Amino acid sequence: MQATTSAAVSTRLARVREAGGVSALGRVLTLVIVAGSEDVVDRAVRAADGASREHPCRIIVLLPTGASGPAQLDAQIRVGGETGASEVIILQASGDAALEPDTLVIPLLLADAPVVAWWPDSPPASPSTHPVGAMAQRRITDVTASAEPFAGLHRLKDGYAPGDTDLAWSRVTLWRGLLAAALDEPPHEPVTAVRVSGAHERPSVHMLAAWLAERLGVPTEVRAEACEAITMVELERASGTIRLRREPGSSVAMLTRPGRPDQRINLPLRSVEDCLIEELRRLDPDQVYGRALTAGLSALEVPSTLEAP
Repeated sequence: MQATTSAAVSTRLARVREAGGVSALGRVLTLVIVAGSEDVVDRAVRAADGASREHPCRIIVLLPTGASGPAQLDAQIRVGGETGASEVIILQASGDAALEPDTLVIPLLLADAPVVAWWPDSPPASPSTHPVGAMAQRRITDVTASAEPFAGLHRLKDGYAPGDTDLAWSRVTLWRGLLAAALDEPPHEPVTAVRVSGAHERPSVHMLAAWLAERLGVPTEVRAEACEAITMVELERASGTIRLRREPGSSVAMLTRPGRPDQRINLPLRSVEDCLIEELRRLDPDQVYGRALTAGLSALEVPSTLEAP
């Protein structure tokens, strides 16, 4: 649909659903994807389609094509087939039409359904004040996909508001669960120091360390290595060190505890789809993430140079 309006897109979508015998009643939310460039649209839509099999939703993709030139809105509607349990609307706005993205989205929102905003590449410094973020109950970013992930994570810290989250947080869910379980086992000694090793520019490395710093309240060091993800976490206690290590490129980690046999544990890298599914399960503010981002991140000891892996 070229040179159209949001109202016309809504009417066409209703006709498409009626012709195909598809109802919107089963949709549980509206997911608004704010894409920074055309390159990320297909990747983001594939992840959202996969997530829609657990969270049926209407997916609206906003793709600004520039503020210069005449105002125009072009649209594409996708239903059935590869769209999973969703319906996809791609809006390409140019000129003045790109300056107020919220006005393009409002006519297409599902009635009485929550709104979740997702930035799959470069997020705004303050998602809650973005026109689309302001209307959303939850705001999901993926600072890992931005040009400057580490700096972007600190911008998100400064602009944090309840309801914000980042996929760097859900990427470390499995690590957090395994470490918490290890600390629940005897002897119940306090942790005196923490070391997290991994890629310096990988936000998930810093989010895991920030969570440990905030929860344990002990000196926490990030050790940079020439790799692509988290490689090891060490928790120092009086009786010895708890060590969870995953070799680069492996999906299996080794858990080492004093006085106990080493344990091999499945610990794969999580896909964007996996992380998005997890974040769509909750629509209330993630207070643990908020504390880790705002308080824990500031407490880290972060190196400025890489160490040998």
